[in-house]
Amino acid sequence: MPILDLKKLNSHRARTFRLPPSPRVTSPKAALHFVNTRGFVYFWPIKGIDLPSLWTAVAGNRVVADKHDDPGHVTWGWKDNALGRRIWYYAKILRRRATLISLEIAPYFYALSENYGSPDEDYLLAYEEGRLTQAAKQVYEALLKEGALNTIDLRRAAKLANARESEFNKALEVLQSDFKILPIGVSEAGAWKYSFIYEIVSRHYPDLAEKARSISESDARGKLVGLYFDSVGAAQERDVNKLFGWQKELTARTITDLIENRRLVRSEHPKQKGVWLVLPELTHSPHHPADPLL
Repeated sequence: MPILDLKKLNSHRARTFRLPPSPRVTSPKAALHFVNTRGFVYFWPIKGIDLPSLWTAVAGNRVVADKHDDPGHVTWGWKDNALGRRIWYYAKILRRRATLISLEIAPYFYALSENYGSPDEDYLLAYEEGRLTQAAKQVYEALLKEGALNTIDLRRAAKLANARESEFNKALEVLQSDFKILPIGVSEAGAWKYSFIYEIVSRHYPDLAEKARSISESDARGKLVGLYFDSVGAAQERDVNKLFGWQKELTARTITDLIENRRLVRSEHPKQKGVWLVLPELTHSPHHPADPLL
């Protein structure tokens, strides 16, 4: 079995995560290029998940700063200014965390969502099957009836003004993660003078469902897992499951296809146990060791 070359892996991630010596992202234009190149990234780095993030690409490999005047927080303005401009897809998607997706790749995610082409009916099926809470149903119906609403007005229109904050926020997250709603702007409503404006996905991106229609679920998974490994270089199968949250047999089948197509190889890690999945160019033969200092 080949062995993961840590020196090559570190060099690969320096490029894909935009770590030194790779140049940092320094402008909104560069941020868009970064997202389009990677296909999808997190907005913030997420503990326990290896994936490029806009914060790391701008601020370096450090924890997100608490101070609002930290230079790294320029990303917040870039993200807010891009809402509604349709330059990328932004919502809480992967593990229900803030995710930036290129418009080219968004249809592959949508192809795996529980949407079948009828925004007026799909949510009812999801509710009847227990995949949407009552609160999520009310939020969706409020947007369906009223159009785009800021968080304060949405909560009131959904008749959730007296609901727990966690219940309302979970409804927003569930609906975002299944590509039913997304934030399209920022309003000065509320005590903090800052709240997202939400809209139904099919109204904001009316061609998204059509673009996803011809993409099979297996092709969508293969595309997304391939992009994931293009970014991280090496990972274990459990890491793929953790990020995407698919059924384990579907993840295993996707990985098998990528191995058969020589996109990935099973490999040993020089310092950790278990089988690793690695881009072929990041391995070396056990008979020809890489840098002996690693």
